Amino acid sequence: MTTAPPSPRLLPHPARDEIRLESVLHALSDPVRMRIVSELADAEAALSCSRFDLPVTKSTSTHHFRVLRESGVIKQAYEGTAKMNGLRREDLDALFPGLLDALLTAARRQTVRDTGA
Repeated sequence: MTTAPPSPRLLPHPARDEIRLESVLHALSDPVRMRIVSELADAEAALSCSRFDLPVTKSTSTHHFRVLRESGVIKQAYEGTAKMNGLRREDLDALFPGLLDALLTAARRQTVRDTGA
């Protein structure tokens, strides 16, 4: 007898029609959160929280992920003991066409300008 694997535990997220532009812009106004979003945008799959090497404490990191989730920028689900993170690109592109790509491009240009790379 085989049993189906347990479904991942889901955390509360806003529905697409509940995502507000001002919440998204607030979430993306922080450099650490923008870094998380940039890494998720470059990833081909969901990433665990531990995958990110952030210059903040674990509790502050948890706060940043929560702000991103509650604003509708990312989706989070537990897989075993790992909290997996994925970008809600489809939802954001449907609601605010071009916004995410424009912000990611601007963030990358700023990083290049700041590092001289």
